[in-house]
This record gives sequence, C-alpha cells and structure tokens, in this order.
Amino acid sequence: MKTLFEPCQAGHLELASRIVMAPLTRNRAPHALANALMAEYYAQRANPATGAGLIITEATAISHQGQGYADVPGIWSKAQVEAWKPVTAAVHAQGGKIVMQLWHVGRVSHHCFQPEGNAPVAPSALIAKTKTVQLIDGVPTFMATSEPRALTLEEIPGIVSDYKTAARNAIEAGFDGIEVHAANGYLIDQFLRTGSNLRTDAYGGSFENRTRFLKEVMQGVCDEIGGPKCAIRISPVTPANDAADSEPQPLFEHIAQFLGPLNLAYVHTVEGATGASRDFYQGEQAFDYAALKAAYVKAGGAGAWMLNNAYSLELANQSLANGADLIAFGRPFISNPDLGLRLKQNSPLNEPDRSTFYGGLEKGYTDYPFLKANS
Repeated sequence: MKTLFEPCQAGHLELASRIVMAPLTRNRAPHALANALMAEYYAQRANPATGAGLIITEATAISHQGQGYADVPGIWSKAQVEAWKPVTAAVHAQGGKIVMQLWHVGRVSHHCFQPEGNAPVAPSALIAKTKTVQLIDGVPTFMATSEPRALTLEEIPGIVSDYKTAARNAIEAGFDGIEVHAANGYLIDQFLRTGSNLRTDAYGGSFENRTRFLKEVMQGVCDEIGGPKCAIRISPVTPANDAADSEPQPLFEHIAQFLGPLNLAYVHTVEGATGASRDFYQGEQAFDYAALKAAYVKAGGAGAWMLNNAYSLELANQSLANGADLIAFGRPFISNPDLGLRLKQNSPLNEPDRSTFYGGLEKGYTDYPFLKANS
C-alpha cells in the first residue's frame, strides 16, 4: 500500500515523500526577480520531514512577452538566474527538492505587462474572458485582459527556443528540474483547444496540428536538459481562463501517447476545474482520468503520475491506492508550511488569509505558525 509519507522516484528526482507543493502564484517578485523573502518562503516548506517531498515553484515567465500578471518572476535573463540561486540553495539546505514551472501566459495578459505596451500573443486573435492582476499601491486589482494578436508561423520557433533557454537557465540557477505549464488556459493550452485555436495552418484544426506546439516545446526542453529532469502540467477539462474544448478525452489521450516515450520525471494532471470543483464534467461528459493514464503507460510512459485539485488526506490515500504516485497540494501549503507533518499527525490546519494571496510582503506569506513541539 502506497502512503503519502514514503519515498518516491520521479525521473532523476529521489523524493523523500509523495507530498508535492503545487505551483502558487503569489506576486511577490518585483521587476521579475526572485528575492530573499521568496527564499525564506520556499525554505519554510522544503524540509521533507515536515513539508513537501517536492516543491514546484510559482509559474515563472520564460520571456517578457510571457508575462501576464504583476510582480511574477522570470527566468529569461542572467540577472534572473542569479536571483533564483539563493532560493534553490535555501531549499537544498533544508534537504528539499525544487523544480521550476515554466510559463507563457499567451492571451491571458494586458498590454501594460508586454514589451513596449504591445498586444499579447495567442494562437488566434480571441480575447480571453478572464481577469489578470495589477498591483496598484500594493493592492491587487483585477482587470480584463487585452485583445491579443495571432502569432505568425515565423514567430512560433522563437517561443519554442525561449522555453529551451528557460529550461537551461533553470538548471543553471540550481533547480532540480522543470515543469512546463501546459494547463489552465495559458499559451500551450490555448493552442490545444478548439475554444481558443481557430488556426487553419499547421498549428490548427486536427489533434495532430493543435498539439504540435506542445510537442515542439516538450521535445525541445527534453533535448536541452534531458527528459528525466522535465515534466508537464495539464488540466484536461478546466474552464480556467476561458479554456474550452469540444473533445477533451481524445485530445488529451493523444497528448498522453506523445508524452509516453519522452522519459519524463512526471506528468502533473489537474482533475476537474482548477481551484474549484473536482466534479466538473460528470455524467455523460465525465472525463476518464484512468484512461488518460492508461494511454500514457501504454505508450511507454514510466514517469511518476501526479494528481492535483482539492485533495484531503483521505482522498490522497484513495488516489495512491488507485495508481497515483504523487499528490500535489496547493492552497493548504500557503498557510501551512509544515503541511506534511500536519497531515501525518492529522493535526488541524491554519486557515489562509485570502486577502494576502496576491502581492504584499511577509503578512500571509512567511508568518504562518508551525506546529509546536510535541503538539
């Protein structure tokens, strides 16, 4: 019987537990640079005896063009590489493992975040019916996204190259690997889905065409740093950031068949609606996650299978018994730096202060209490 608290192998990652800290955007990186406060935050959660067996960073932009929110970190410049080094060192000093999530938001942006105030880019010139976050006098302000422009065929190889550079930079910064963010309605996900991809060229229409960009990115990062240091996050049915597709089951099984031979560290699947209901798509529309994993395994996929979304200890144990290898916890890690220990002891959890989720300093970030000794 698998348990959350035992070691697990994920590619080249030797993890002390099956508990993963999911990526959590916190908007505390002014000028797109990691900082000492972030190092403290991640280090608090890095001891595998009390926190996570693996930490996935907040989503980190692969380029200036890839940004869509205020004060999110980047990984495209030398200065950013150097800024991340104290973070990875702090995590490793606690005995932890950390991978960087690589991010291009695509159309989920505003021109104020883009180089020279340009329009965001997307597969097609369709506005995302969602909000992005600006910080005004330190206060998070939600605003509508800007109208994007469609990427030209000539531009796409450059973005693939940005992912490869970002992966190489992450390793230089001391990370143990990378996770490509292909979920939640951001750029890669926008290419995948009929609701955001109306292209009629080699990147639109059929499953093969709509998955082409994802395949080029994943093959690129695997070639750059090796498959066992790479992973991917997908969210087959989430409506987050205006994501929608007419046939998610065959689409994502097609993706799983491609991922199988890449020798990835893990595949990270968000079940249901991101940050909300696990039961999104039920009845005749229910998504078959077991079939998704079966397609991956049949194609030779041996990487760890990570699941995410509103997990409790009971549900985590149930999913491990049903074949999952890793369970990612998101918001509970915001207010419980020692979440692993609390789960192991079945201790009460601190409640998060939602007003401090996006932006700010220590409050609601590094000041949550740990369990007292012998509690």
